[in-house]
Amino acid sequence: MHYLEFLGRVHAVLSPRTYLEVGVRDGDSLSLSRCRSIGIDPAFAVTRELVGPTQLVKKTSDAYFESLGTTRPFGKRPVDLAFIDGMHLFECAIRDFANIERFAEWSTVTIFDDVLPRDQDEAARYRHTEAWAGDIFRVPFALKETRPDLIVLTVDTQPTGLMLVFGLDPNSTVLGDRIGELFVRHVAADPQVVPAEVIARSEALEPEAVLELPVWEVLRAGRGVHSPAVGRGSILRALGLPHD
Repeated sequence: MHYLEFLGRVHAVLSPRTYLEVGVRDGDSLSLSRCRSIGIDPAFAVTRELVGPTQLVKKTSDAYFESLGTTRPFGKRPVDLAFIDGMHLFECAIRDFANIERFAEWSTVTIFDDVLPRDQDEAARYRHTEAWAGDIFRVPFALKETRPDLIVLTVDTQPTGLMLVFGLDPNSTVLGDRIGELFVRHVAADPQVVPAEVIARSEALEPEAVLELPVWEVLRAGRGVHSPAVGRGSILRALGLPHD
């Protein structure tokens, strides 16, 4: 399944009230949204019709989040769904996630693009191929290492895979506190050493199976109702994963 089809179906099963996207380009993915949306890109050139009420921000994501100060992107409402597809570098993606989490709740879903490069060249930090994923494949390892409270699923979409992150905690400061350490540990010079399981996609789930999980109903029904701890338990049960 192509990642755009999967993303469109996530919009359908999650019915987000708000959607935030980093990396708009021509608007292919942003056009899938039907809710209040914000698209951030310093050089967007949208050619697709945008259906939902959309704010386009011509800034880098770092500049955008810094400009918010104490305000929130969607006022009193959290970000229900976020898609990170900006600069294909580990440090940019992890920083985008940390910024988005500040405006999330436990029922928020964040999706990363490009976590499953198909070869070493596609995973390079410095682009020299037509298709380029960059070193985003390192993000799942960093999140599992530093944030075991997050629930991370990789999905075998075409061309370069997606990662879904559930159970966000806006009160967590772990990523912000350890961001420098993560850069040192996970940023490496080209050529990239891509784990065999990433290339083989041996741990990635089939898109249809993910879309059929009962977790989407749990997320919709629980917005603003449960505490992060209770919500996380609900997600784990819905995914059939061990829980306290």
